[in-house]
Amino acid sequence: MNNIRLFFSKSLSLNLIDKLDKPQSHYLYKVMRLNINQNFSLFNSSGEWEAKILDITKNIVQFNITKQLRQKENDKELWLAFSPIKSNYFNFMIQKATELGVTKFFPIVFERSIVRKINKDRLQKIIIEASEQSNRINIPEIKNLKNLSEFLKNFPDNGNLIFCDINSRKEKIDTVLSKKRKGAICILIGPEGDFSEIERQSIIDIKQSTALSLAHNILRSETAAIAAISIINFHL
Repeated sequence: MNNIRLFFSKSLSLNLIDKLDKPQSHYLYKVMRLNINQNFSLFNSSGEWEAKILDITKNIVQFNITKQLRQKENDKELWLAFSPIKSNYFNFMIQKATELGVTKFFPIVFERSIVRKINKDRLQKIIIEASEQSNRINIPEIKNLKNLSEFLKNFPDNGNLIFCDINSRKEKIDTVLSKKRKGAICILIGPEGDFSEIERQSIIDIKQSTALSLAHNILRSETAAIAAISIINFHL
Protein backbone atom coordinates (compact mmCIF):
# COMPACT_ATOMS: atom_id res chain seq x y z
CA MET A 1 0.00 0.00 0.00
CA ASN A 2 1.28 3.48 -0.85
CA ASN A 3 1.98 5.76 2.07
CA ILE A 4 -1.20 7.58 3.16
CA ARG A 5 -0.54 11.27 3.84
CA LEU A 6 -2.98 13.65 5.54
CA PHE A 7 -2.65 17.34 6.30
CA PHE A 8 -3.10 18.09 10.03
CA SER A 9 -3.65 21.75 10.88
CA LYS A 10 -2.81 21.50 14.60
CA SER A 11 0.66 21.23 16.12
CA LEU A 12 2.52 17.94 15.64
CA SER A 13 5.22 16.56 17.94
CA LEU A 14 6.71 13.24 19.05
CA ASN A 15 4.40 11.14 21.29
CA LEU A 16 1.41 13.39 20.62
CA ILE A 17 -1.96 11.67 21.07
CA ASP A 18 -4.89 13.28 19.26
CA LYS A 19 -7.87 12.54 17.02
CA LEU A 20 -8.58 13.08 13.35
CA ASP A 21 -11.69 14.92 12.27
CA LYS A 22 -14.69 13.03 10.92
CA PRO A 23 -13.87 13.26 7.15
CA GLN A 24 -10.25 12.17 7.63
CA SER A 25 -11.30 9.37 9.99
CA HIS A 26 -13.83 8.17 7.42
CA TYR A 27 -11.15 8.22 4.70
CA LEU A 28 -8.69 6.14 6.74
CA TYR A 29 -11.15 3.66 8.22
CA LYS A 30 -13.84 3.26 5.56
CA VAL A 31 -12.03 4.10 2.31
CA MET A 32 -8.43 2.97 2.90
CA ARG A 33 -9.49 0.22 5.37
CA LEU A 34 -6.78 0.98 7.94
CA ASN A 35 -7.26 -0.42 11.42
CA ILE A 36 -5.77 -0.27 14.92
CA ASN A 37 -1.94 -0.43 15.04
CA GLN A 38 -1.55 0.49 11.37
CA ASN A 39 0.51 3.50 10.31
CA PHE A 40 -0.07 6.58 8.17
CA SER A 41 1.57 10.01 7.81
CA LEU A 42 0.54 13.46 9.02
CA PHE A 43 2.17 16.68 7.85
CA ASN A 44 2.08 20.45 8.16
CA SER A 45 4.66 23.25 8.08
CA SER A 46 6.52 21.63 11.02
CA GLY A 47 7.37 18.57 8.88
CA GLU A 48 6.02 15.09 8.28
CA TRP A 49 5.38 12.55 11.02
CA GLU A 50 4.52 8.86 11.27
CA ALA A 51 1.31 8.16 13.18
CA LYS A 52 -0.11 4.89 14.49
CA ILE A 53 -3.83 4.27 14.97
CA LEU A 54 -4.51 3.69 18.68
CA ASP A 55 -8.27 3.38 18.63
CA ILE A 56 -11.35 3.85 16.46
CA THR A 57 -14.42 4.88 18.45
CA LYS A 58 -17.67 5.92 16.78
CA ASN A 59 -15.70 6.01 13.50
CA ILE A 60 -13.26 8.62 14.87
CA VAL A 61 -9.58 7.69 14.64
CA GLN A 62 -7.32 8.31 17.63
CA PHE A 63 -3.60 8.28 16.81
CA ASN A 64 -0.17 8.52 18.38
CA ILE A 65 2.84 10.23 16.73
CA THR A 66 5.72 7.72 16.76
CA LYS A 67 8.51 9.46 14.81
CA GLN A 68 9.37 12.35 12.53
CA LEU A 69 9.87 11.41 8.87
CA ARG A 70 10.89 14.76 7.38
CA GLN A 71 11.90 18.19 8.64
CA LYS A 72 10.05 21.33 7.57
CA GLU A 73 10.95 22.58 4.10
CA ASN A 74 12.29 25.94 2.95
CA ASP A 75 10.59 26.22 -0.44
CA LYS A 76 11.61 28.83 -2.97
CA GLU A 77 8.90 31.48 -3.09
CA LEU A 78 6.97 30.99 -6.33
CA TRP A 79 3.68 32.86 -6.54
CA LEU A 80 0.85 32.80 -9.07
CA ALA A 81 -1.35 35.85 -9.68
CA PHE A 82 -4.33 35.20 -11.95
CA SER A 83 -7.87 36.06 -12.90
CA PRO A 84 -10.55 33.60 -11.70
CA ILE A 85 -11.85 31.41 -14.53
CA LYS A 86 -14.68 28.93 -14.98
CA SER A 87 -14.92 26.30 -12.25
CA ASN A 88 -13.57 23.10 -13.83
CA TYR A 89 -10.60 24.82 -15.48
CA PHE A 90 -10.02 26.84 -12.31
CA ASN A 91 -9.89 23.76 -10.09
CA PHE A 92 -7.50 22.08 -12.54
CA MET A 93 -5.19 25.11 -12.59
CA ILE A 94 -5.03 25.36 -8.79
CA GLN A 95 -4.40 21.62 -8.44
CA LYS A 96 -1.57 21.50 -10.99
CA ALA A 97 0.02 24.74 -9.77
CA THR A 98 0.12 23.28 -6.26
CA GLU A 99 1.76 20.09 -7.56
CA LEU A 100 4.34 22.22 -9.41
CA GLY A 101 5.37 24.10 -6.28
CA VAL A 102 3.47 27.40 -6.13
CA THR A 103 3.63 28.77 -2.57
CA LYS A 104 1.04 31.59 -2.79
CA PHE A 105 -2.00 32.26 -4.96
CA PHE A 106 -3.21 35.81 -5.69
CA PRO A 107 -6.66 35.95 -7.35
CA ILE A 108 -7.16 39.27 -9.14
CA VAL A 109 -10.19 40.89 -10.78
CA PHE A 110 -9.22 42.55 -14.07
CA GLU A 111 -11.33 44.83 -16.25
CA ARG A 112 -12.15 41.94 -18.60
CA SER A 113 -12.47 39.19 -16.01
CA ILE A 114 -15.54 37.06 -16.70
CA VAL A 115 -15.58 35.30 -13.32
CA ARG A 116 -15.44 37.90 -10.56
CA LYS A 117 -15.61 35.88 -7.34
CA ILE A 118 -14.01 32.79 -5.81
CA ASN A 119 -14.97 30.06 -3.35
CA LYS A 120 -11.92 30.27 -1.12
CA ASP A 121 -12.90 27.29 1.05
CA ARG A 122 -13.31 25.08 -2.03
CA LEU A 123 -9.93 26.19 -3.41
CA GLN A 124 -8.26 25.55 -0.05
CA LYS A 125 -9.62 22.01 -0.10
CA ILE A 126 -8.17 21.43 -3.58
CA ILE A 127 -4.81 22.83 -2.46
CA ILE A 128 -4.67 20.52 0.57
CA GLU A 129 -5.63 17.44 -1.46
CA ALA A 130 -3.02 18.26 -4.13
CA SER A 131 -0.37 18.77 -1.43
CA GLU A 132 -1.22 15.41 0.15
CA GLN A 133 -0.97 13.62 -3.20
CA SER A 134 2.19 15.34 -4.45
CA ASN A 135 4.32 14.73 -1.34
CA ARG A 136 4.48 18.41 -0.37
CA ILE A 137 4.81 19.49 3.25
CA ASN A 138 4.08 23.21 3.05
CA ILE A 139 0.51 24.11 2.11
CA PRO A 140 0.25 27.04 -0.35
CA GLU A 141 -1.60 30.11 0.85
CA ILE A 142 -4.48 31.61 -1.11
CA LYS A 143 -4.99 35.34 -0.69
CA ASN A 144 -8.23 37.27 -0.76
CA LEU A 145 -9.53 38.53 -4.09
CA LYS A 146 -8.11 41.95 -5.07
CA ASN A 147 -8.22 44.32 -8.02
CA LEU A 148 -5.06 44.82 -10.08
CA SER A 149 -4.21 48.29 -8.78
CA GLU A 150 -4.30 47.07 -5.16
CA PHE A 151 -2.13 44.06 -6.04
CA LEU A 152 0.49 46.20 -7.82
CA LYS A 153 0.48 48.84 -5.07
CA ASN A 154 1.35 46.22 -2.44
CA PHE A 155 3.79 44.18 -4.51
CA PRO A 156 7.08 43.83 -2.56
CA ASP A 157 10.03 46.00 -3.64
CA ASN A 158 12.37 42.99 -3.77
CA GLY A 159 9.89 40.81 -5.66
CA ASN A 160 9.97 39.70 -9.29
CA LEU A 161 6.80 40.04 -11.34
CA ILE A 162 6.95 37.95 -14.52
CA PHE A 163 4.20 39.32 -16.70
CA CYS A 164 3.07 36.68 -19.23
CA ASP A 165 1.84 38.50 -22.32
CA ILE A 166 1.74 37.40 -25.97
CA ASN A 167 2.12 41.04 -27.03
CA SER A 168 5.39 41.51 -25.15
CA ARG A 169 8.83 41.71 -26.70
CA LYS A 170 10.23 38.20 -27.28
CA GLU A 171 12.81 38.05 -24.49
CA LYS A 172 14.50 34.76 -23.54
CA ILE A 173 13.65 33.27 -20.16
CA ASP A 174 17.35 33.21 -19.21
CA THR A 175 17.47 36.97 -19.78
CA VAL A 176 14.29 37.49 -17.75
CA LEU A 177 15.63 35.46 -14.82
CA SER A 178 19.06 37.14 -14.99
CA LYS A 179 17.29 40.30 -13.76
CA LYS A 180 15.93 38.46 -10.73
CA ARG A 181 15.85 40.25 -7.38
CA LYS A 182 16.29 38.44 -4.06
CA GLY A 183 12.57 38.12 -3.32
CA ALA A 184 9.77 35.90 -4.57
CA ILE A 185 9.05 35.21 -8.22
CA CYS A 186 5.42 35.96 -9.08
CA ILE A 187 3.90 34.82 -12.37
CA LEU A 188 1.06 37.05 -13.56
CA ILE A 189 -1.54 35.53 -15.91
CA GLY A 190 -4.22 37.68 -17.49
CA PRO A 191 -7.97 37.11 -17.82
CA GLU A 192 -9.74 35.21 -20.60
CA GLY A 193 -10.49 38.54 -22.29
CA ASP A 194 -6.81 39.63 -22.08
CA PHE A 195 -5.38 42.69 -20.33
CA SER A 196 -6.73 46.11 -21.19
CA GLU A 197 -4.15 48.56 -22.53
CA ILE A 198 -4.35 50.56 -19.29
CA GLU A 199 -3.71 47.41 -17.24
CA ARG A 200 -0.84 46.33 -19.48
CA GLN A 201 0.83 49.70 -19.08
CA SER A 202 0.32 49.79 -15.30
CA ILE A 203 2.08 46.41 -15.02
CA ILE A 204 4.94 47.45 -17.30
CA ASP A 205 5.38 50.67 -15.32
CA ILE A 206 6.33 49.02 -12.01
CA LYS A 207 10.08 48.43 -11.64
CA GLN A 208 9.67 44.82 -10.46
CA SER A 209 7.99 43.60 -13.66
CA THR A 210 9.50 41.83 -16.66
CA ALA A 211 7.40 40.79 -19.67
CA LEU A 212 7.58 37.25 -21.02
CA SER A 213 5.92 35.74 -24.09
CA LEU A 214 5.22 32.03 -23.56
CA ALA A 215 4.25 31.04 -27.11
CA HIS A 216 3.22 32.31 -30.53
CA ASN A 217 -0.22 30.78 -30.00
CA ILE A 218 -2.88 32.23 -27.72
CA LEU A 219 -3.03 30.05 -24.61
CA ARG A 220 -5.96 29.46 -22.31
CA SER A 221 -5.42 30.93 -18.83
CA GLU A 222 -4.90 27.56 -17.14
CA THR A 223 -2.52 26.42 -19.91
CA ALA A 224 -0.51 29.63 -19.63
CA ALA A 225 -0.21 29.25 -15.85
CA ILE A 226 1.00 25.64 -16.01
CA ALA A 227 3.39 26.40 -18.88
CA ALA A 228 4.90 29.41 -17.11
CA ILE A 229 5.39 27.59 -13.80
CA SER A 230 6.99 24.62 -15.57
CA ILE A 231 9.34 26.77 -17.66
CA ILE A 232 10.46 28.89 -14.71
CA ASN A 233 10.93 25.84 -12.45
CA PHE A 234 13.09 24.20 -15.14
CA HIS A 235 15.31 27.25 -15.57
CA LEU A 236 15.65 27.80 -11.83
